[in-house]
Amino acid sequence: MSTAGPGTAPGRPAAAEAAAATLADPDTPFAVVDVAKVLRNAERLARRADRLGVTLRPHVKTAKSLPVAALLHDAAGPGPVTVSTLAEAEAFADGGHSDITYAVGIARHKLPRVIALLRRGVTLRVLLDSPAQAAFVAEAAREAGIAVPALIEIDCDGHRGGLTPGAPELPVVARVLHDAGCLDGVLTHAGESYFAYTAGERRLAAENERDSAVAAAGRLRRAGLPVNVVSVGSTPTAHAAEDLTGVTELRAGNYLFFDLVMAGLGVCDLDDLALSVTVTVIGHRPEYGWIITDGGWMALSRDRGTSAQPQDQGYGLVTDLTGRPIPGLVMTGASQEHGTLTARDGAPLPDLPVGTRLRVLPNHACATAAQHHGYHVVDGTRTTARAPEIQAYWPRVTGW
Repeated sequence: MSTAGPGTAPGRPAAAEAAAATLADPDTPFAVVDVAKVLRNAERLARRADRLGVTLRPHVKTAKSLPVAALLHDAAGPGPVTVSTLAEAEAFADGGHSDITYAVGIARHKLPRVIALLRRGVTLRVLLDSPAQAAFVAEAAREAGIAVPALIEIDCDGHRGGLTPGAPELPVVARVLHDAGCLDGVLTHAGESYFAYTAGERRLAAENERDSAVAAAGRLRRAGLPVNVVSVGSTPTAHAAEDLTGVTELRAGNYLFFDLVMAGLGVCDLDDLALSVTVTVIGHRPEYGWIITDGGWMALSRDRGTSAQPQDQGYGLVTDLTGRPIPGLVMTGASQEHGTLTARDGAPLPDLPVGTRLRVLPNHACATAAQHHGYHVVDGTRTTARAPEIQAYWPRVTGW
């Protein structure tokens, strides 16, 4: 792994990145990824997908990084991925990925970029859930003289978009797409699984997700319509599914990094969290029981995803620079460039002088990663030093 290379983040000169030898060197705040944990998390879900007999289509929306996705490659090269923006689709196509699902409802004005990728030989599927979208996708495909493969979004739990398996519009949408050569399958996402706090609840969510997608596919097939793809997935259900009969592929994204929300659900352990943010202590307010750092919501995000969980983790849990949790220390407040650390349950504050570097484990990996241009990469299995060695700098894809 190289220390810096093409795509070094704007505002961070390549020379500065190359000179950063340990986590004691770069300007704070900055994002850190433990590559050993990413590899372990990736292998865990890959084994499950193999056992369930489905293709794993990782969602790159969390890391948004080609070097992270490269960890998932085998000898065959870049594999299938899911994206949340066309900027990701274009960047991953440039990086050699040719099988991409754009898993956000399509808008008409985005179709020229979709068609441009299709003309390059990239299989880029779009997602839709309405007759209006089906009509303009079919129209664009006919005008361009190229099929635009489309998946119909299925609503399995009322969480967001999609048609229910029994919706009267479902075969209508499918027929419009099929007549234009665009129907590719169905896709669902169990968004409510992010509120499943027991293993049993997550298994039920996974079963419902599967049943909804398979029922929708079966209904279309009985109407004489082809369904090649039956796609399901979320990080909680992907790790809970025990039977995916009738499903062709499994999607998940957060699992490569994990976060405090996933740990709070019981999907992972704290030691599985691969993303953190390094900050510096810049002050103390002993009269309030505060330690102040230079990492506010611009570095961690405003996400408070654990606030509804049994254990509220504030804006994040605090570790030392090696990644060892500091018992009871939580980031409980955030302004734009200031983070406030307090001790849980009135415990005494640890002695952390001004200048001390710490790492904060985030609530929501996707939101925290989005605050940064890239990741300083460490390998937690290779060092016991107080300041872990930086193995690489991995840029992220930004924009839409």
